[in-house]
Amino acid sequence: MLKLYDTTLRDGTQAEDINFSVEDKVRIAEKLDELGIHYIEGGWPGSNPRDIQFFKEIKSVRLNSSKLTAFGSTRKAGNKTHNDPNIKALLKAETPAVTIFGKTWDLHVKEALRISLDENLELISDSIAYLKKNVDEVFYDAEHFFDGYRANPDYAIKTLKTAEDAKANCIVLCDTNGGTLPYEIVHIIKDVKKHIKAPLGIHSHNDSETAVSNSILAVKEGISHVQGTLNGFGERCGNANLCSIIPNLKLKMGIDCISFEQMKKIRETSRFIYELANISHNKHQPYVGDSAFAHKGGIHVSAVLKKPETYEHIKPELVGNHQRVLVSDLSGRSNILYKAEEFGIDLNSKDPVVQKILAALKQLEHQGFQYEGAEASFELLMQKALKAKRKYFKLLGFRVIDEKKKEDEPPYSEAAIKLLVDGKVEHTASEGNGPVNALDNALRKALEKFYPNLKDVSLLDFKVRVISAGKGTSASVRVLVESGDGKEKWGTVGVSENVIEASWQALVDSLEYKLYKDEKGIKPKKKKRP
Repeated sequence: MLKLYDTTLRDGTQAEDINFSVEDKVRIAEKLDELGIHYIEGGWPGSNPRDIQFFKEIKSVRLNSSKLTAFGSTRKAGNKTHNDPNIKALLKAETPAVTIFGKTWDLHVKEALRISLDENLELISDSIAYLKKNVDEVFYDAEHFFDGYRANPDYAIKTLKTAEDAKANCIVLCDTNGGTLPYEIVHIIKDVKKHIKAPLGIHSHNDSETAVSNSILAVKEGISHVQGTLNGFGERCGNANLCSIIPNLKLKMGIDCISFEQMKKIRETSRFIYELANISHNKHQPYVGDSAFAHKGGIHVSAVLKKPETYEHIKPELVGNHQRVLVSDLSGRSNILYKAEEFGIDLNSKDPVVQKILAALKQLEHQGFQYEGAEASFELLMQKALKAKRKYFKLLGFRVIDEKKKEDEPPYSEAAIKLLVDGKVEHTASEGNGPVNALDNALRKALEKFYPNLKDVSLLDFKVRVISAGKGTSASVRVLVESGDGKEKWGTVGVSENVIEASWQALVDSLEYKLYKDEKGIKPKKKKRP
């Protein structure tokens, strides 16, 4: 079976504008596990505090489909392998698999490492052999392999042979600069297979817009391990996009990699990661983009409504997407039913409330709401439409003061709030390190005496995105809040031209979701084994 290896949490974070918190990375790892990815590269332990913390946090998370992988380099020249800081950090991460990269291009050996070609072979051999004694699986990323092969094929092959002799579980051929074209990939892999019998992998970058093609052709040539990132995130022009590679392998080539049920989650996972990255979704992305199965031209619309395959190369539902007719949008009902089933809500497709939810959803999305990454807000939206959730409190008003008295001192924030809870008026105030924090503190202070379980809730992350370009400071913003109670994490969303109001919406949903969940006895969602 072909193995999928995701490096969104390491290589993907090296992309411009991408910045994930530790909590983001944990949530993404859980999503990748649900998708059925075989290996999740969590980062480079020892290189930065965030990755160190991630490997600590992820130990408490149960992954059902995926193995976590730590990434690093071969030992540094002059170091003993067992004392090398990078090797020690990899072992300290305590992952079932480790990936290390080494130099295969003689240019890098001579100019970057400034060591002899033979000494570089020793780095590769020593590092892999030592790690193999301590870790179940060791993957070797042959960095700049294709450039190295073109420059000095004999030496490039020799580095692979060294990794094979050291018992690497898989040797990954890396097109690190992304400049290799598909016909070159085929020719070079054919030659490599004459010399190397160990399992081979492919790691392609997209600088020539060929990363997906190169990965697919590599599989055609017998590669059994494919590395990439969700949405193609990565340094410079990005990495090979697993959102395209997976359906190409499964649907077009008939290659077993994940199940059909898991593949239906690709679009959801793609959008979830875009949302946590706090960047706009690429609507024109193949398979998972909003426009991937959207039809506008009259002839196209006429044909596709009679027989979808006239202008659709696959059934969009296979990847969790849906057909859209842009003149009169007929999609959406199936999405509501899908989410209802996911939330354990018994909803009949003919129930008028489905159309009610759909109409509300379209109106809210028009205003700028997005529910990928804000699952709790969407579940509350459905429950309100079904009249299955009571109102836990009523806002009678709030006031937020943000005051700066001196140039060299931080601003002072205070929030006062008045609520009606169970027929009682509760009026309180609280300070914070900013207006939103002050409002959050005041809201909790007012509610915790009525609902003590809210003391378990922590605000884990807070993101703001401007969603109406060209309006300057009067633009609408979308606020995404991530909360947790030690058992579960959930996301909520708010939208307004006023950032405090948008934050209020997201904060209220966060606390109401906790109250609703505890009242109904809803347990944290457990992952199912595929």
